[in-house]
Amino acid sequence: MIDRFLYYVIVAPLSRMPLWYIYLITDFFFVIIYYIKPYRKKVVMTNIGKSFPEKGGAEHKKTSRRFFRFFTDLLAEATKNLAISETSLRKRLRVRNPELMKGLYERNKSVVLVAGHYNNWEFLITGVNILFPHQAFGIGTPLSNKFWDDRITRRRERFGMKVTNAGSYKQSLKEFSDGPTSVLVLGDQSPAHNASVYWTRFLNQDTAFYFGTEVLANQFDMAVVYASVHKIRRGYYELELKLITENPRQEVYGAITEGYIRLLEKDIHSAPDRWLWSHKRWKMEAPKDLASVRENHKSKFEKRFRA
Repeated sequence: MIDRFLYYVIVAPLSRMPLWYIYLITDFFFVIIYYIKPYRKKVVMTNIGKSFPEKGGAEHKKTSRRFFRFFTDLLAEATKNLAISETSLRKRLRVRNPELMKGLYERNKSVVLVAGHYNNWEFLITGVNILFPHQAFGIGTPLSNKFWDDRITRRRERFGMKVTNAGSYKQSLKEFSDGPTSVLVLGDQSPAHNASVYWTRFLNQDTAFYFGTEVLANQFDMAVVYASVHKIRRGYYELELKLITENPRQEVYGAITEGYIRLLEKDIHSAPDRWLWSHKRWKMEAPKDLASVRENHKSKFEKRFRA
């Protein structure tokens, strides 16, 4: 009952308000979660400190404060995203080089579009099907709250993008086999378990990544494109596309995943306050026999895709 009340009485009506009005509310919310009742402030500071040990405490605090400003702006934009019009979304998220995706489409090439929780990924999720000619899919983990998962999924799908999950994506893609598809993956989530993860150094730490992008690309021979979201000004973003590979089956093990990770890392270094530092990204500890784990993971991949 409380979920329905929050959505229909507060969130849905608020999403129809002008964005500047929603910013007024989230500006006040910033004061609350940063100064009065801190929200995951220790997690944010710990993550930033470990990721940038070369910077001092004062710089860490500055990055933390800027992150919370970004975070509350993102809450405003995510709320507006639930009701934003197609015209407004096109104005607020422009593509710098759309010819990359257009060219792949004309060559009948499906694409894994990989991005991170950097700048405004909510505009990207909602707008991907209207920005590019491919039929768009989004692979994600359903929210634990079924009511919110259903409402948010419906709003994300309203411009034609189809939301699926890791357990059913194969069937979903087969249903749209008439033309090229694009699958959007936010690849920087923290894996829930040790099975089939890819270990690498990321932001100065041993980090586990989902390996799904590389597997998906090799399964369906899909090109892999990194979506870099740049902030132009408050509420306005530009999407820059970067081709990682057009021929995944010619790439060596890990090349696709490393390509994505290094591009994301470069973006984070360019504006460190605009990544989701409140996420407990490093919950999984690296195994003591990391070298053998990596070799075993590589062996399984090559046996499946390169034998």
